Amino acid sequence: QVQLVESGGGSLHPGGSLRLPCVASGFTFSTAQMSWVRQAPGKGLEWASTIDSGGSTSYIGTVKGQFTMSRDNNKNTLYLQLNSLKPEDTAVYWCQDLEGERGRGTQVTVSS
Repeated sequence: QVQLVESGGGSLHPGGSLRLPCVASGFTFSTAQMSWVRQAPGKGLEWASTIDSGGSTSYIGTVKGQFTMSRDNNKNTLYLQLNSLKPEDTAVYWCQDLEGERGRGTQVTVSS
């Protein structure tokens, strides 16, 4: 049974940083392509980034250079480093596998 558990969210001021971990279980994490998606208040689900099994990453243009996705296969953990946060980054963030399975998400709120 696939289980994904996101954490690390919080409330912070513009310009701050957070690292969001996602602990995975129930499947072979090391060979899985994984993604981060987010949903801002009143908006639809938005893909943010993807990492393949070899560690290659891709990002939506609006977060490129601002977010960094990584993985630790020894810990079955995915990470999303969020830097220079802006109010428009306020959203619930989920990690997601190729089948679209997600955890409960973690809330990130950026406000002054």
